[in-house]
Amino acid sequence: MIQNKIEVPNQILQWRCIESRMESKRLLYGRFAISPFRKGQANTVGIAMRRALLNEIEGASITSAEIKKVKHEYSTIIGIQESIHDILINLKEIVLKSDSYEPQKAYISIYGPKKVTAQDIKTPPSIRIIDNTQYITTLTETVSLDIELNIEKDCGYRIENLQKYKGNIFPIDAVFMPIRNVNYSVHSFEIKEKIKEILFLEIWTDGSLTPKEALYEASRNLIDLFIPLINSERKEIKSIIEKKNEFDTPSLPFPLLSHDMEEMTKNTAFKHIFIDQLELPARAYNCLKRVDVHTIADLLNYSENDLIKIKNFGKKSVEQVLEALKKRFSIDLLKK
Repeated sequence: MIQNKIEVPNQILQWRCIESRMESKRLLYGRFAISPFRKGQANTVGIAMRRALLNEIEGASITSAEIKKVKHEYSTIIGIQESIHDILINLKEIVLKSDSYEPQKAYISIYGPKKVTAQDIKTPPSIRIIDNTQYITTLTETVSLDIELNIEKDCGYRIENLQKYKGNIFPIDAVFMPIRNVNYSVHSFEIKEKIKEILFLEIWTDGSLTPKEALYEASRNLIDLFIPLINSERKEIKSIIEKKNEFDTPSLPFPLLSHDMEEMTKNTAFKHIFIDQLELPARAYNCLKRVDVHTIADLLNYSENDLIKIKNFGKKSVEQVLEALKKRFSIDLLKK
């Protein structure tokens, strides 16, 4: 049983995994309990977490397939049991995990007779196939099958525009949703004559990440969504202060956060935001991972000069990191 504590004003939230099981390679289940909430809070968190789990978590999917010597999706090939259309449907079901935000290529090059499964897909190091037994097609005669696959990482659904593709390249409507289903329920209990609530979350994933990892990622994404609102409020307060000093208007009815409190808030938030949110190219991302830079807080411990000293981390990679930090979080790294 996993149990973590999160200190918040007037109460300590505790979450724990109360059930975890693997129903198959492509279906993992986890049940979590989070408490205690004040009355009404558990439902608010449950709704937000369910939406974040279903809509905000990234997954990998095959988005197109180039099949040699084939002109039409509904073609059939002598010696291949399935039609091209059926092969594309089977490819759509392949569950993948990608460590790269850049499109990746994978290949199938097979001679029959043979039953073709996901195990026959040759993938780059950044792509992992979750279930090698997933069926693709069967070659019933001595024929060859050559397919080039395009794999991308994204959120939600993507319905491809057929007009963008020509010749023997066939689009695949991609599903980038590693979460199969989410349920939540709220139960009340009494503690010290006060009504408290406990939130139960049930998460099913496709095996490309565990329910616990999904819970972490959804929480980080929610934090990431609200950070711009916090920064925006501070900018508005600063603007009001500047106008006050200029026109000598009455003082504000509310105090500003102290510098120490502001830094503490930022540092706490950045410890929970992983560098995945920067959507860096694979080269820069992998170099940072190799030196144990996993969160934005880790990255802020480096200056521009420190980054250049990282092995295989060139000037272009530094520029990409600086641009991403500025765009996503309005942060400028120190030069030294």
